[in-house]
Amino acid sequence: MSPADFAVNFFVALFALIDPIGTVPLFAAATVGVKSKDARLIAVYIAFFILFFLTFFYFSGLSLLAFFGISLPAFRMAGGIILFLLGLDMVRGHMATGIDPEDEANIGEGRAHARKRFERMIVPFAMPLLIGPGAISTVIIYASEAKRFGLAGAAVGVGVIAATALSTMLAFWASPLITRMLGKIGLTIVVRVLGLILCALAVQFVMIGIADSTHDVILRKAAAPYAH
Repeated sequence: MSPADFAVNFFVALFALIDPIGTVPLFAAATVGVKSKDARLIAVYIAFFILFFLTFFYFSGLSLLAFFGISLPAFRMAGGIILFLLGLDMVRGHMATGIDPEDEANIGEGRAHARKRFERMIVPFAMPLLIGPGAISTVIIYASEAKRFGLAGAAVGVGVIAATALSTMLAFWASPLITRMLGKIGLTIVVRVLGLILCALAVQFVMIGIADSTHDVILRKAAAPYAH
């Protein structure tokens, strides 16, 4: 496999796992009431978070989890629980932006406002919704494959992560257009349906975590029914 093939394969896998297009309605719902320029700034913060966090795991890998004595299945189950709580709020129509009305009045507008909103969105929006165990494990796997290319492999890997972060930012910048197309009722329907999907995905994360850490407690076919 050439470095070009490695880059294409890595980008496709990472883009599919982060799924910025599918999370646009969630971003729009999480930034309701935020001015367009502030929402774009939040998208930039999220893109930098993705770039920094995945690059960090690209070079550190499982050694960090091993240092804290955390297995990937445990990390997957913890992420699944957080995702389930988020999905449950969405299904019940309690999708919170993470900022109380009282805080909203005190924060104001501009960069400080965008930074404060981003801080409230880091968990669970940026992680584990965008950067979940799947994305982290994928980065680690491709980092091991990149070793054969030496320094060029490291550079290509960082470039792919940067391209994915940029794609996410551009998709979130287009959220106002998508919001106008869907309307308030359409956005509400989409968010609630996605909430149900997130709950199911969260349960799947927990099932996979249990299947990976136990023997035949949950069948592999049930934990990953569409895996080839």
